[in-house]
Amino acid sequence: MKYSSPNTDEEKGSEPAVETAPEEKDNAWKDEPVKRTVINASVLASQSELEESGDVLIKAEPSATGDLCRFMVNRFLFEGHSWNFADFESADGSPLAEALFSIEELETALVNGSTLTVTRKDKSVVDWEPVAREVGAAIRQCLEAEKPLMAEKIVADMPSEETIREGIQKCIDAEVNPGVAGHGGNITLTEVDGNTVTIHMGGGCQGCSAADLTLKAGIHGAFRKAVPMVGAILDETDHAAGMNPYFS
Repeated sequence: MKYSSPNTDEEKGSEPAVETAPEEKDNAWKDEPVKRTVINASVLASQSELEESGDVLIKAEPSATGDLCRFMVNRFLFEGHSWNFADFESADGSPLAEALFSIEELETALVNGSTLTVTRKDKSVVDWEPVAREVGAAIRQCLEAEKPLMAEKIVADMPSEETIREGIQKCIDAEVNPGVAGHGGNITLTEVDGNTVTIHMGGGCQGCSAADLTLKAGIHGAFRKAVPMVGAILDETDHAAGMNPYFS
């Protein structure tokens, strides 16, 4: 079993995993905080090793707050695109999502390239080990079946990058920025890759204690309503460098 530093944002990069010494493995779960645990499959320290390995390798990394868990796989789950499965009904026709939602505890699943991010219904539990093992097993089983993981309709109906860019920019200009302007904030669309969009939060939004809530509850909802086919929504803001406008 191996450990790595927690990820505080569902879409941020991760630190290299640190392997637990053999004599420590039996007590690993007791000695290390649950939120730092890498679980389920064989884990490698570098991305290059992940890509070169012939085996299916999965690294599970719970967030610092325990609200989600990210799985990094050395195989594409959805190459060139991303997709947000908001509930069980949205999983219809996508074998990977159907397998994931057969796990009762799961609430949502976001597939982005070779990464899967899941949330669960019970927000009060921070121990991801049992659920993460089930998720890892579902990923492995689907990959080893060597069949398409995503519904054909999702791929067939995917709009162009330009269409997504125009829709998101219109949403930012007409709805999002007027909404955050009262707090001195502004949102900038910095990149569209496939149906994955990247934004930067500036002004009062950078470093604001409510930025994460604003992003997930407000901006995500507005973007997905305006452009239903948008997938992952990434935040490239360095919030640590911003000035919190509300709390010292």
